[in-house]
Amino acid sequence: MPGPGPRNLITDVPGLLVGQAEDTRLRSGVTVLLGEAPFAVAADIRGGAPGTRDVEALEPVSLVEAIDAICLSGGSAFGLDAPGGVQSYLKAKGRGFQIAPGAPLVPVVSGAILFDLANGGDKEWGETPPYRALGRAAAEAAAQDFALGNAGAGLGAVAGGLKGGIGSASWATDDGITVGALVAVNAVGSALMPGSGVFWAWPYEQNGEFGGRRPKPDMPTVSSELPPDMKGAVRPGANTTIAVVATDAALTRVELKRLAIMAADGFARALRPAHTPFDGDLVYAVSTTRRPLAEPRPRAVMRLGNIAADTLARAIARGVYAAGTLGSVKSWRDAFPG
Repeated sequence: MPGPGPRNLITDVPGLLVGQAEDTRLRSGVTVLLGEAPFAVAADIRGGAPGTRDVEALEPVSLVEAIDAICLSGGSAFGLDAPGGVQSYLKAKGRGFQIAPGAPLVPVVSGAILFDLANGGDKEWGETPPYRALGRAAAEAAAQDFALGNAGAGLGAVAGGLKGGIGSASWATDDGITVGALVAVNAVGSALMPGSGVFWAWPYEQNGEFGGRRPKPDMPTVSSELPPDMKGAVRPGANTTIAVVATDAALTRVELKRLAIMAADGFARALRPAHTPFDGDLVYAVSTTRRPLAEPRPRAVMRLGNIAADTLARAIARGVYAAGTLGSVKSWRDAFPG
């Protein structure tokens, strides 16, 4: 029967591992998706304030067919050092792209960052930002099981007016394909229906994975105005929800691009507003190419894109649901006890 995979994590997709490292004093961290082998990938950017490394190289017209890792990091622009730490780790392991005979292998690591520099942590690190070391530590910790909420890149994240965090979810189809999502939720928009503890993603929830709350009949009609519980001080570059969706279906890079585009709807299913001028919303789409795709291929891609969007919406809600209060930023559990 179709449903969440055994872990309900992106690592239910065979061949993928996730590692995380964080610094509680800093209130920031790094989350890394590693493949047991290089994986095909594409990306789609919908937000107006992205911060990325080596995303243009993922376009289907570019040279590199597969990469070794994806790095999600806190730290804003300082966090773009984190992929370098992952790259160093992978080079020591003999991983990488053979550019020319006799030349060193070059591990290809793409990265995206979120803003967590104003969350009250100690950011006086001197001349050496900690993110390269955190990236390496996250890669060293890669495993099938990993924490949600205040972990990795989600440690310092804030989602609307509540604590954000790392979320993940998965879905196994009845014909044996697995889709997973991994997300660091640091959005301007709110994950909750106004005045309630009900997640916008409630229609997609599986097995009470984010609390099981449902809207009451007397709840107000959804307004087209901005929600009152979004982030109060909205600033460009101060937010971002960054995500990965993955599948073991053997998709081409062009098909992965479409998967990423469709999966971005998961933001809109779980956050209001989404893709704002102040967010850097980005979705990577990954394929480990282990399972053949059924014909006709366009219809199969359409189906997987819809599953990926729902799975990403669930992962966003799980990231907020699992987070704990940090400093003055309340968690969902503390804001809506019981």
